[in-house]
Amino acid sequence: MNVLHHPFDLIAPTAAIGAILLMPLGPLLIPRTYLIFLFFYFTTYLYLSINHFFKFCITARKVMNNARRWHATQQRTVSADTNTNSATNSPTPTRTSYTTLSEFDDVEASLKLYEDPHWIHAFIIPNYAEPEALLRDTIKRLASHRNAQTNYVIILAMEASESNHEFKAQSLQDYFAKQFLHFIVTVHPSGIPGEARGKGSNVAYAAKAAAQDMIHRNVEKRRVVFTVTDSDSAIPELYIKEVRIVEKALSQAEDPYTTLCSPPIFFSRNAMDVPAAVRVTDTTWSIMVMQNLSNSRGLAFPCSTYSLSMVLAERVGYWDVDADSVGEDMHMWLKCFFKTNGLARSVPIFVPINLTNVQTTGYVSNLYARYVQATRHMNGVADVTYTLKGTFTAKHQSSLDTKSGFLNSNKQSLYSSFANVFDKIVVCFHVLEAHMIPCTSGWLMFAAVPVMQFLLFPPHPLLSYVTPSENPILNSEFYATLWNLVKIITVLLPMPLFGMLAVYENLHRTVDRKLLLKADSRTWKNAFDYVWLPVAAWLFLTLPSTVACVKRLVKYEDKYVVAEKIFEEPESDD
Repeated sequence: MNVLHHPFDLIAPTAAIGAILLMPLGPLLIPRTYLIFLFFYFTTYLYLSINHFFKFCITARKVMNNARRWHATQQRTVSADTNTNSATNSPTPTRTSYTTLSEFDDVEASLKLYEDPHWIHAFIIPNYAEPEALLRDTIKRLASHRNAQTNYVIILAMEASESNHEFKAQSLQDYFAKQFLHFIVTVHPSGIPGEARGKGSNVAYAAKAAAQDMIHRNVEKRRVVFTVTDSDSAIPELYIKEVRIVEKALSQAEDPYTTLCSPPIFFSRNAMDVPAAVRVTDTTWSIMVMQNLSNSRGLAFPCSTYSLSMVLAERVGYWDVDADSVGEDMHMWLKCFFKTNGLARSVPIFVPINLTNVQTTGYVSNLYARYVQATRHMNGVADVTYTLKGTFTAKHQSSLDTKSGFLNSNKQSLYSSFANVFDKIVVCFHVLEAHMIPCTSGWLMFAAVPVMQFLLFPPHPLLSYVTPSENPILNSEFYATLWNLVKIITVLLPMPLFGMLAVYENLHRTVDRKLLLKADSRTWKNAFDYVWLPVAAWLFLTLPSTVACVKRLVKYEDKYVVAEKIFEEPESDD
């Protein structure tokens, strides 16, 4: 157990505890100041929500356009095969309970999506106690890609603390023999001093070990693109095609190795098999990730799956492994950004990565499993301190000098300018928004106005805490107007989210039918899922975020718990 060791560590717990204490104490002790605070807080929140709505619409439109173009290409291919009677079987493994997905993979494998197989794509798949069937299915989807045997490297990142990890790794390695350029198994030792258990430390160990392995196999590191993914991520070949287009363009740029490719996330593999509260939580999570990608300055955070060059990973010192880097995806982006003095940028890849919802046996157990997953996600609040240090302290400025060849003098001059400072402040704001809004908005949006109404205008005189002469709303026209505005804004606050959910319904059906070729998708009945929004927002967002922030007061390493997933492997025709 460690106590706080930097003043910035106090910001997250102060925000969370302050939001809770302000609800009863604000109206009683500082009613005027509190009312002004609520007005500016809710106005800012409404502005951000409207901004999120428009950015989400941009992302959704691009994702749907990609899906429709893909579908049109597929239709033309199928039509050509039918007319010429020359259709052939795809190497895609058979999945009897995923017929439409198998057909999608068949089309993917048969199309010539790219002509220049220059890049080596190394997929890092960290896992701990994940079902072997789930891992096999995830890797099987990659094996169906056109250039898997010549340009794909699988890095299966095992944990030594998992029992029977050797058997699982060997079984998968044997199953996929000769289906990839290389199949590398790494085993992350437990108990390394200074390391925190989790995805980040496993990825860091796997990336370093695999890099050495590939170098010994004479793989040129400047050709390698790491794609970090999860054990349940279904990555379509279309994603790799889009990454290669981006990388091909970047290879002609002055500094090609400063890019992280970030796709949206999408939950459609088992969404209909989990409670509505879990389903709607992951829907809103997906929406937030998608809107974040439409950032005109490339300051967008990846989530779950992302790609970056081995050169960039090596030059920033790979992934951090301490307890403050548990939010591995956002933290790695931030590390690349600050270590390159603002050069690193995100390039959105508008191809959704299909993920699995947390699923267990039993309704209540499933809700609890999602809560456990949420608490782990919210521990990424440690990035608040990291970002503030990177923005406002010289110690965390770029560690890469001109001698490294990473930044030339022109770039150094450019990124030491006002634009660089502005970008760092924008990143800082986005990180604070991502972590401080969840731990405060749930309390203030749901309870601030009702509590203030109760304290200043009690239903019975015996419950009066504030005398009429001390009530600013009764004695000041300005504060009375401000109070009415606060109540009106409170009603308007969820409207942008409702708009995003409406757009998402169309997006989900389009992706299901055009990209994944699923016969069944969401229907109008799923609108009833959103009845669970208040419960889901508080149980899976506000509460876990508040707990994570308060725990920053006394930092200790949490128990390594993975989200449970039920997965039954489809029968094969092999």
